[in-house]
Amino acid sequence: MADYAMSFERLGQWMSERARSPTLRHPRATSLSMLDGAVAAVVAGPVSMASEEWVCPLLGVDPDAFNHDTEEFSAIAATLMRHNAISETLSTRPESFEPLFVRSPDGDVDPQPWCMGFYAVMKLRLLVWSRLLSPNGTEHLMLRPILVHCIDDAGRPFLPPARRTLGTQPIVQNAWRDIPATVEALRQFWMPIRFQRGA
Repeated sequence: MADYAMSFERLGQWMSERARSPTLRHPRATSLSMLDGAVAAVVAGPVSMASEEWVCPLLGVDPDAFNHDTEEFSAIAATLMRHNAISETLSTRPESFEPLFVRSPDGDVDPQPWCMGFYAVMKLRLLVWSRLLSPNGTEHLMLRPILVHCIDDAGRPFLPPARRTLGTQPIVQNAWRDIPATVEALRQFWMPIRFQRGA
């Protein structure tokens, strides 16, 4: 796979170019940060997913692209290598997992693209993720550091104001700091279910 994969930096440029193209199918992931969040959701999620199921919408390619030595396949290979890297990190040294957040030149963190990538993969299998989406379930708290940075299709915050606080304190500003631990907690939470399903 490594022999065919474009560099991760080139993958970011490739997705950006594809997103701007008036003729090509647009990728759901338009930046490396979004792709990184999406891949983390695949690794830490409730079910194993065939590569085509999540790679194709994220990159905006057809399943047939898996069968040809093209630039699209090179992008697929780079994406699958990122998947393997995140999976390896979370399996062997989860404390070292670092989401690829967007950072401004002065060091400010923008976790929203990463979180939107994570949510894009959740939407592919929303029914199986629904156990964590009910605001009445204690498990829902696991997802809040991610969902608090997400917006819906209309551009509104995914979480209503009442769920964007912890007690009386807003949780948006520093919630991103909890995301690495959240991803590992989700992986652990879903692991027995994945195992039972033969994943």
